[in-house]
Amino acid sequence: MKVPEVGESITEVTIATWLKQDGDYVEQDEIIAELESDKATFELPAEKAGVLKIVAEEGDTVEVGAVLCSIEEGEGNSPSSSDVESEAPSETEADSGSESKKTGEVKEMIVPTVGESITEVTISSWLKDEGDYVELDEIIAEVESDKATFELPAEASGTLQIVAQEDDTIEIGALICKIEVMEGGAPASPSESVKTETDSSENSSAKQVEDSYAAGHASPAAAKIMAEKGISAEGIKGTGVGGRITKEDALKAQNTPEPKAKTEAVESEPATATSTGTRGERREKMSNLRKTISRRLVSVKNETAMLTTFNEVNMKPVMDLRKKYKEQFKEKHGVGLGFMSFFTKACCQALQEWPAVNAGIDGNETVYYDYCDVSIAVSSPRGLVVPVIRNAESLNFQQIESEVVRLAKKARDGKLSIEEMTGGTFTITNGGIFGSMLSTPIINAPQSAILGMHNIVERPVVENGEVVVRPIMYVALSYDHRIIDGRESVSFLYRVKELLEDPARLMLGV
Repeated sequence: MKVPEVGESITEVTIATWLKQDGDYVEQDEIIAELESDKATFELPAEKAGVLKIVAEEGDTVEVGAVLCSIEEGEGNSPSSSDVESEAPSETEADSGSESKKTGEVKEMIVPTVGESITEVTISSWLKDEGDYVELDEIIAEVESDKATFELPAEASGTLQIVAQEDDTIEIGALICKIEVMEGGAPASPSESVKTETDSSENSSAKQVEDSYAAGHASPAAAKIMAEKGISAEGIKGTGVGGRITKEDALKAQNTPEPKAKTEAVESEPATATSTGTRGERREKMSNLRKTISRRLVSVKNETAMLTTFNEVNMKPVMDLRKKYKEQFKEKHGVGLGFMSFFTKACCQALQEWPAVNAGIDGNETVYYDYCDVSIAVSSPRGLVVPVIRNAESLNFQQIESEVVRLAKKARDGKLSIEEMTGGTFTITNGGIFGSMLSTPIINAPQSAILGMHNIVERPVVENGEVVVRPIMYVALSYDHRIIDGRESVSFLYRVKELLEDPARLMLGV
C-alpha cells in the first residue's frame, strides 16, 4: 500500500498514528492509520484483508506514492507452520538455507522521482553496508531533498552493491546502487553452520540485531518521546525490526539521571552566583503544517506591499444587545451569540461597499469577488488553521455562529477537510481571546486584507463633552497596498466601526 493522492498541492504526508500493530490481521476497508498533511488529517483504509506489515513508522514523513505498508494473505498473530519449524530447525531446513544461489541478474536502482520541482537528492545515510544481503522492499537507505526525507526500499532480494556514497548529491534518475539478485533467501554464514541447532537460531538472531544499523536507533516517533522525557537511546533495548527503538520502547523507558560531576572550588577565585535550576533543552521536528505556515508568512512579507491601519470601536451597544438577547437566542437556536457573528456581518456589508478589500491578485490581473467567503483563523493543537465560511454575506447571525462552532470543533479535532480550508476572500482573526491589546496581522495570501480583533478593555472616552468609561476594542486592518489604497482601507475600517457601534444598521443594511 502506497501513500494515496490526497490533494492537488500536497506532495508529502506524516504518519500520525498506526491504529493497528505490525502483524495484526486487518479486514478490507478497515481504518489502519491516520495520515496528516500540512492542511488536514486523513484516514487510511486497508486495501484488502490480511496480515499487516508496517514499513513507515509513526512520525515518519513520506512522499505521496511511497510505500506505507504491505498486507499479506493469512491470519495475524497466530503461529504458522514456519514459525513452529523455526523453533526446532531440521537438517533439511539448514541445508535449504544454504542453497541460496545467484541468478546472474543485476538489478540497477536509480533515484526515483520524488516531487515535481525536485531535480536532485542527497544520500543521507545507508542503512545497509556494501555486500549485505537485502530483502525485497527492505529499507536500505535514507535520501533527502530540499523539501523532505524519504526512505529507499530495495527493488529485489540479493547482495547490495553501493554506487552513490553517503552525503553524495545526485540527480533524479541517476544510478544509486545495484542488487545482485539471489534466490533461496539469505546465505548462511560459516560460523552459523558449526553451531548447534538450538543455539544457532538464538545467537544468529541476536547477532543480526547487534550488527544491524537500526540497532539502538530510534524511530522519529520514539525520538520525539525520548526528547520530551530527556532520555538517551543508551540502555534502551529496541524491539523493532533490526533492534530499532519503537514508540512503545520509548514510552516504557524511564529517565535515569546521570550522576552529577563533582566540582572543585578554587579559593583564590572570587565566589560567583551559580544556577540551581535545570538547564535542559529539547528539539522537535517541525510539522508539515508549521513549515507551510512559516513559508507562507515569509512569502507574504516579502511579496506584498503590506500596511496596517487602526481604529477603535465602542463595544457597549453590541455588548448590551448580547446581554439582552443571548439567553433567548441560545434557547431558540441552540448556539451562543458571540462577537464573531457581529464582526462577520459588519465586514460583509463593508466588503460589498469597498470591493477592492475583497479582491485578490492573479498574475497581472485583479480579481473582484461578488461574494464573501470569510476565513476564520482558529488556533488548533496542530497550529493555526483558517477554515472558510462560504457566502457569509447571505447568512444570518444564527447560521454564522453555527458555522463558527462547527469549523472550530473540527479544527481542534484535526478533522477539517481540504475543501473547508480552500479559498476565502477575506480573513478575520481574533487575538483578543488570548489577551492581545493591539497587533498587525499578516495577510492570508492570496487575499488582500485581514481584520484583527483584540481584547475589550474599559477606557475613559469623551462623549458629548463628558468623560465616560466605555468598553473599547482596538481593531486593525492589514492590507495589500498594491490593490487597496489608503482611502479604501481607512473607509472600510471606519464603516465596520459604524456598523458595530450601531448594530441596528446591520439589521437594516444602512
